[in-house]
Amino acid sequence: MATIVEIADPADPRLADYRDLRDVELRKNLEAEHGLFLAEGEKVVRRAVEGGHTPRSFLMAPRWLDGLADVLDRSDAPCYVLSEALAEQVTGFHVHRGALASLERRPLPSVDEVLDGARSVLVLEDVVDHTNVGAIFRSGAALGFDAVLLAPRCADPLYRRSIKVAMGTVFNVPWTRLPDWYDALPDLSARGFTTIALTLADDSSPIEDAVAGLDEVALVLGSEGHGLSPRWEQSADRRAIIPMAEGVDSLNVAAATAVACYVTARR
Repeated sequence: MATIVEIADPADPRLADYRDLRDVELRKNLEAEHGLFLAEGEKVVRRAVEGGHTPRSFLMAPRWLDGLADVLDRSDAPCYVLSEALAEQVTGFHVHRGALASLERRPLPSVDEVLDGARSVLVLEDVVDHTNVGAIFRSGAALGFDAVLLAPRCADPLYRRSIKVAMGTVFNVPWTRLPDWYDALPDLSARGFTTIALTLADDSSPIEDAVAGLDEVALVLGSEGHGLSPRWEQSADRRAIIPMAEGVDSLNVAAATAVACYVTARR
């Protein structure tokens, strides 16, 4: 059972994991150095723990203790209880969802492990916005995709904002980072996946046609600004486009993912 510790001083060193959550660069360095990540909100904290991640500690206002009582009962980590005003001083923002947890990162699985039994996969190249990454995970999970693969420069799916937008689905969908960016798509093709790049290339076909009749599919999506690199666009098995009204040629990458996942799920 978690140990309940009431905190009255926002400078208490035991709260170090929760400081300055709005400073993205600081948090990225701190979390990488200490091998931790943060989950925010009752539902997300619960999914993180149920997903097998070990809590380092919890931080919450008193009114959230009952809602997470069963999670706290299963953990030996300390639970720091403080007022919402003090929590805001520590974190740098209003913790309106009331509960946070610091959890230990696990080693990333291999590509082989992530793809074991998978038929529908999302592959992301240089998607650097944490919100977009979280939204992509949520769409993939909602529409039955089995795995997500990320190029080395993609944003961290375990960053607090990503997890929050994903509603914790990052703990349900197997994912890992690709060790070899250059040959990532040919490798997927060799594994039996048809790689389909979402792109405005001249030889792109409508997404409905590109996925029709396929068994194993890997949808490939690129960065928010420039889309896919020439290497990935050209090394994909097929190129596809989402048909749109005249005068509009693209969607936000998260919105495009949702549409493409829906079409692919109905193939």
